[in-house]
Amino acid sequence: MTKLIAVANQKGGVGKTTTTVNLAASLATMRRHVLLVDMDPQGNATTGVGIDKHHQAISLNDVLLGNAQAEAIVRLLPDGFLSVMPGTPDLTVAEVALMQQDRREYRLRDALQSIRQNYDFILVDCPPSLNMLTVNALVAADSVLIPMQCEYYAMEGLSALVNTIEEIASSANASLKIEGIVRTMFDPRSNLAREVSDQLQNYFGNKVYHTAIPRNVRLAEAPSHGQPVLGYDKSSRGALAYLALAAEMLRHDYPDEHVETIAW
Repeated sequence: MTKLIAVANQKGGVGKTTTTVNLAASLATMRRHVLLVDMDPQGNATTGVGIDKHHQAISLNDVLLGNAQAEAIVRLLPDGFLSVMPGTPDLTVAEVALMQQDRREYRLRDALQSIRQNYDFILVDCPPSLNMLTVNALVAADSVLIPMQCEYYAMEGLSALVNTIEEIASSANASLKIEGIVRTMFDPRSNLAREVSDQLQNYFGNKVYHTAIPRNVRLAEAPSHGQPVLGYDKSSRGALAYLALAAEMLRHDYPDEHVETIAW
C-alpha cells in the first residue's frame, strides 16, 4: 500500500529539501519504489538528483493546471527505484493560477491517483510557506514529515505547522496526521539543542524519530554535484544518518520485514 508523505515546514532553512531528497534515495536503496514530487518553485529537489530544472518541456506546473498527465513528466533515475516529478520555476504560475481553478486544493491528489499504486512511497517536497502548492500537498498526503532544527524559532514554526495540519484535517483531508518529526542539523554538544529535543520528545513522544541528522559538510556539498549524499559520499555521517532514518521508518511500518539495501 502506497504511503504519501508531505515533507513540510513553514520555516525555511531547516533541511526540508535535504531530507526529502536523501530520505527518498535511502528508501530506494532499500528496494522501495519511491516517487519524489518537487512542489517547490525553487526546484532544489529536482537539481539535487541531477535533473536540469530549466530545460523541462513539461513539468509539474502543467500537471497541476490540467495540461498534462502525471505519468508524462515522471523521470525514472538510473538506480531503477527512485522516480521524480520535476519542479520548475513555472510552479509560481500554478501557485497564482490555481486560485481561479475548480477543486484547486485537490489538483495534486487527483493527478497522482492514476500512478499512485506504482510506488511504495511518494515524498512531496513542499515550499517553505503556506500557499496553494503546500495546501495541495497536505490535501493529497496521508501524513506529514516535519524536519526541524532544535532551536527556539523552530519551535514557533512547528506550532504554526501543527495548527495548519489540524485545519487541513478538519476541512479537506480528515485522514491527515503527523508522520514524524526529524531533528536536522543536530549538534548534541549544544545545550539548546538538547533542551529543545527534550521538549519535542515530551510533547510529541514517539512521533520524534530516534534518528537525528547531524550537521555534515557532505550533505551540504552533495546538491552542487546533482546527487543525493549516498551517491556523493555514502560513508559520510550524513548518508549513514539518512539510511538510519529510512530503516527506522520501515521498521515502524513493517516490523517483521527484513530491510535489504542495494548500492546507489
